Amino acid sequence: MLSKDLMYSGYLDGSNQIHKPPLYSVDPRKYLIQHHIAFPRNYHFILDDTDVCRSNTPFLVLVVSVAPGNRKARDAIRKTWGTETLVQGELIQTVFLLGLPSGENITEQQEHVSMENLQYHDLIQSDFTDSYNNLTIKTMVIMDWLATRCSKVSYAMKIDTDVFINVENLVSLLKSPGIPKELYLTGSLMWDRPVVRDQSSPWYVPMEMYPDPHYPTYTLGMGYLFSIDLTSRFVEVSKRIEPFNVEDAYIGMCMKKLGLSPTEPPDPDQFRDFLDIYNRCNFSKIITYILYSSEQLVTLWTDLKKPGPPC
Repeated sequence: MLSKDLMYSGYLDGSNQIHKPPLYSVDPRKYLIQHHIAFPRNYHFILDDTDVCRSNTPFLVLVVSVAPGNRKARDAIRKTWGTETLVQGELIQTVFLLGLPSGENITEQQEHVSMENLQYHDLIQSDFTDSYNNLTIKTMVIMDWLATRCSKVSYAMKIDTDVFINVENLVSLLKSPGIPKELYLTGSLMWDRPVVRDQSSPWYVPMEMYPDPHYPTYTLGMGYLFSIDLTSRFVEVSKRIEPFNVEDAYIGMCMKKLGLSPTEPPDPDQFRDFLDIYNRCNFSKIITYILYSSEQLVTLWTDLKKPGPPC
């Protein structure tokens, strides 16, 4: 059974109290068919005062998908790859996108988020419930924000909080000869991946939500790169695609519906999920790498940036 958390979102009223609508009296999967809950314009931005894409036009916008309570991850990124704003003469800007807090002390959690944004002005918050099951909603809200706020940007990248990004290598890729400026999506490509039907798995998707046994080719959700023109196309086509809770595969489905396919990067080894053993030379050549903690990000970044050639 699909989690009810995927079926509805909280919202914030004028008194900063977070409310939830009542649970539906019908089977939520029936409601899902009637109402496209992943369509991003069903939601509203409650924090959106960043200067990104307003006072300037970046070459590349990095959007980090992050939980409201994960301040540690945001601070680690702000101290490391998030500090790289001018690379090879190109303006790079980083923002964090989050939904509403859940669990205990919701009002206090929201106050912390608001205070943090007053300090950094780099948080984009929408009024969906931030949860694992709502990652597809979150990703589509990212696409809508980029489509409506950053339409003149060349490229954007959606990034998970536990990922190291080598921005220098990323810009080098984008400035390589032959890289498309339109209809471009790349990252670590997943081909012919089976749909998980095991209900105990966090990647479980029921047959009625996605009947095919395999997903179309998609880019692994740790970090995928795309030309900005795709964002409005994703938002529009999502109205015709029943949502499911595997966000990166859902973007793959959007590409398929648009008659497009992700592009393999020039060097697929640059988009790595894990490296068995840290090696400064190898680490200097990659674009993405999944980390175990925010502390590890700071440690490895500090080592990578120390004086002297990495190889």
